[in-house]
Amino acid sequence: MPDTGSIRILIAEDDDNARHLLVELLNSMGHVVVAEVTGGHDAIEAAKDVVPDVVLLDVHMPDGSGIEAAEQIAAQVPGVAVVLFSGDQTLSLTEREVTATAAIAFLPKPTPPRVLDSTLRLAVSRAREITNAKKDAAAARGALENRKTIERAKGILMRRTGSSEQEAYRILQRTSQDRSVPMVEIARAVLASEPGLQENAKEK
Repeated sequence: MPDTGSIRILIAEDDDNARHLLVELLNSMGHVVVAEVTGGHDAIEAAKDVVPDVVLLDVHMPDGSGIEAAEQIAAQVPGVAVVLFSGDQTLSLTEREVTATAAIAFLPKPTPPRVLDSTLRLAVSRAREITNAKKDAAAARGALENRKTIERAKGILMRRTGSSEQEAYRILQRTSQDRSVPMVEIARAVLASEPGLQENAKEK
């Protein structure tokens, strides 16, 4: 979905009139309301079902607050932007709630249409940035672990064959190419074949 395109939105608002007006407003902006619910529990289930771009949650709902629903959605549907809104001008979030809900924005009721539109677009963009950053971090951690595994396998081959570091690397590389599997898989096989290595790993 391009930045200027429509956003798929789940609305959780227990006030029927307010919810209908909000749906009409969002539709008029070109967005798509993929689900509308009246409670926090339904918001969690709907978010898991339709996986929207944004969940717009009223903080106060009869079957549990939007805060609790936001926490569950953040935990169970990662990557979805959470935007909280409330007509309670005295409401403030604790540091724990901010962290647990992963809410990207907090809007007052009523919110001017342009502010609502901009906030939703920014929330989607920010959620994608966070998701991509987490993926990049996970990939970097995986690459580091793979390099460590290959280095350990090289050390074992050097000891077993009397080869140099470069020669040990070439053994892994050639075996990887011959078997059409990633080099790290060959390295893991080398480690698994090392006497006593599995027992040491279990003890740790």
